[in-house]
Amino acid sequence: MTFRFAALILILAALFGTTSAQAQSADGTWLTQAGDARVKISKCGAGICGQIVWLREPYDTATGQPATDSKNPNPAIAKRSMIGLPLFSGMQPSGPNKWSGQIYNADDGSTYASSVSVTNADSLRVEGCVGALCGGETWTRAGR
Repeated sequence: MTFRFAALILILAALFGTTSAQAQSADGTWLTQAGDARVKISKCGAGICGQIVWLREPYDTATGQPATDSKNPNPAIAKRSMIGLPLFSGMQPSGPNKWSGQIYNADDGSTYASSVSVTNADSLRVEGCVGALCGGETWTRAGR
């Protein structure tokens, strides 16, 4: 009986070790699918946060000034800089290597239901939905 118990402990330890080894971290800097922005993702309590840290075109071509969140319908924050702009809100764990919450789309100034999944060490799937209409893109880890 002791042998069986010891064998069970070894099997469980191996399984838990494998599960932990397979967990992927979203922490790091990610390049959007279009290659026009880099987003730094970090832990935020139990969830994750993400903010823009680099833009291919950091200046507004019309004004020559640093790019702002000009499409935001709230005039009080439409002048905030795109660099440092928070993209995720309420992103909480919703499964292995997956978080759900909301994502801000600076292209139209709206926030959408979203999920973020690490598909492998260098790929992040970012999806957003408006009602039943969903879309997404794959981001790649920057700087590797």
